[in-house]
Amino acid sequence: MTDHPVPPRAVAPQDAASLDAETFVAALRGAAPYVHAHHGRTVVIVIPGEVCARDDIDRLLGDIALLHSLGVRLVLVHGARPQIDRELAIRGQAPAYSGDLRITDEAAMEAVKAAVGVLRMDLEARLSASRSVTVKEESQPRVVGGSWVTAKPVGVRGGVDLQLTGEVRRVDIAQIRRAVEQDQIVLLSPIGYSPTGETFNLRNADIAESVAIGLGADKLIFVMESEPGRWRAALGSGDAGQLSLASAEPLVSQSDRELSAEDRNCIRAGIAAVTGGVGRVHLIGTQGHSPLLRELYTRDGSGLMISDDDDYESIRPARVDDARAIAELIAPLEAAGILRPRSREQLELDIDTFSVITRDGMVIACNAFIDYPDDHAAEFACVVVHPAYRRRDLAAHLLRRARTTARARGYRRLFALTTATPHWFLEHGFRPGTPADLPAEKRRTYDPTRASLVLLLDRP
Repeated sequence: MTDHPVPPRAVAPQDAASLDAETFVAALRGAAPYVHAHHGRTVVIVIPGEVCARDDIDRLLGDIALLHSLGVRLVLVHGARPQIDRELAIRGQAPAYSGDLRITDEAAMEAVKAAVGVLRMDLEARLSASRSVTVKEESQPRVVGGSWVTAKPVGVRGGVDLQLTGEVRRVDIAQIRRAVEQDQIVLLSPIGYSPTGETFNLRNADIAESVAIGLGADKLIFVMESEPGRWRAALGSGDAGQLSLASAEPLVSQSDRELSAEDRNCIRAGIAAVTGGVGRVHLIGTQGHSPLLRELYTRDGSGLMISDDDDYESIRPARVDDARAIAELIAPLEAAGILRPRSREQLELDIDTFSVITRDGMVIACNAFIDYPDDHAAEFACVVVHPAYRRRDLAAHLLRRARTTARARGYRRLFALTTATPHWFLEHGFRPGTPADLPAEKRRTYDPTRASLVLLLDRP
């Protein structure tokens, strides 16, 4: 409902030359809080074999190297499904599946070892060579791995013996933690070992889930061949880019042409990870410029997030430390003469009248609820929404909160004054009024030179 600069987006340093100075500085400032927030955090990233096979995989690995240079502790888990299928074809064998699980006999296991070994060596070489422009020669990524995943056979599923297809039994979390604390990138392959010396073919999502929970990772990120950012309407997440556990859980068993078996498996592992204590799970695609960096270093990201964090986006009473953010949000309207100017000191004095909607800790909308108890009325005032979020009608959420508060206090009327947005109020149940309809105290401060329209909402 008010003009405000579009939130800046983080950009890679190599893009700076193509930006004007103001845009570059705004982008840097926008990314700075996230650089600080992610420094020293542990992030597990899952890369499927399909993405590993892409011609532009070096771009993703370069972004991962940049994360490492910014102090993010990294564990990478790669897949190898297409690489294994290709190796089987070279050997004259057909891949066999039961549902979304590979049937891995002895011959297929040899193909798994060959394909995974070649891919792992390739990824290690590429990661070791990847170096962001901020990384010094002596600080290039060090990639490590080990026989840190103990596995057991899946056994018979649906009447089918999956043979050497396995599932995670245990992960050596202590070794992995020690490696990331020593500033090494841990690279895990979809292979597990039994205490008796057998090798098992595992799903990378299962390994990532176990590692993320074991480490207490701050984030688990699935890089997907599909584009999770396009699922928002289908998944009911709207423009928020967030899935609650309640909305994500039905998708695991849902047969939907928008979601492949691999997609659903990633969601299943993500739900399990959040339930197991992982802070947030992110589902991102590969389209566009550096979706991994955009997901981590911009407020709205590039994909979808699964979280059990009710505070990621919520309405709450404003606090004194919100006064600066509210002042910045309403400043353009004050400059345009749409809102009456308020000093920072006045905002702090009136802060108890404000409610805010925050997204990932940043105020993106606000309103004031001003009581007139003698008249059994309240003013719904200073309603401001960041323009990047207008399509979601956040003002309607604020209005619902104000109506609930008014009913709880026994008020018979809400009113609003506006010079710019009368249609919005009319669309949300208000009716035209006159200054004579205002509480006596408000009439005394009403400025006729502003010609503000009076809107009334009876029995809120």
